[in-house]
Amino acid sequence: MNIVLGIDGGGTRTRASIVVGEQVLAYAENGSIKRLRVGAEAAEKNLRTLLKEVYTQASVTAVHAASVGVASAAMPGTVEWITAVLQDFNAERYEVVGDEVIALDAAFQGGPGILQIAGTGSNTIGRAPDGSWESAGGYSSRLGDEGSGYWIGLHSVQRALHAYDREEPARILEEVGRIWNAPSLADLVTLGNSTPGPDFAALAPAINQLAEAGDPVALGILRQAAADLVEFVLLVRAKLRRKHGITCEVPVAWTGSVIEKMALVREAFLAGLHAVTPEMPVGAEAVVSLDGALWRAQRLVEPPE
Repeated sequence: MNIVLGIDGGGTRTRASIVVGEQVLAYAENGSIKRLRVGAEAAEKNLRTLLKEVYTQASVTAVHAASVGVASAAMPGTVEWITAVLQDFNAERYEVVGDEVIALDAAFQGGPGILQIAGTGSNTIGRAPDGSWESAGGYSSRLGDEGSGYWIGLHSVQRALHAYDREEPARILEEVGRIWNAPSLADLVTLGNSTPGPDFAALAPAINQLAEAGDPVALGILRQAAADLVEFVLLVRAKLRRKHGITCEVPVAWTGSVIEKMALVREAFLAGLHAVTPEMPVGAEAVVSLDGALWRAQRLVEPPE
């Protein structure tokens, strides 16, 4: 039977698995392989370390096929350097695609549907029955990614600073100062404006905890994040209906740490979709993107008839 490798390279961590049929031979995690986030040297080191670990676990020296989904796959040079590493690890067939591609196939296995991704970054994609795509958002942390972990961290600090100016309670600033080791407001502002700047996405869990404790600024941020994610799904739905003649409701799936781990966001997201389109089927559980990479890798060696 064919030995296949799947890799899910998100903005924060990378997961890999080797399987034969339904049998999982190996699974491992490591740091990000997104060059924009960790740099080219660290990205390649993380990938090679991860591959060594899963190959060792699986007791293999080669795989018949590998599918890698990685954030920012369209960036110049990304496909080339990952391909070179796969060749070094004796992958007979391989592909490098966006992380949204493997997530979409984890949810729908080539079929139509809408996927909302909300992790370190965010993106919304929909696939029509003919295989064509529509999308909304996903324009990077600097230009968009509303509803993402990065967006939550950045805008929480911004709104907390506004609250501070109005002499309102700003617990977020205290928590961010602790996380960043910035003892004064001036230190926090200086660090927040530095280049390269701090990891705003890493603030999201703390913002979630403050929201659960009732902090009004944090609550407002998470509610806005959920509303933005709902709007993106509805926008893609409208594009599929208008441009592709779809009249029935296509299913919606979701993945990413913001929706998975933040109950306030998840509940508002699901309720928002149901309020507008109660007939739309929406997944109850998060999509496991790695499953999509493994599915695609299997198709590289066993294409559909």
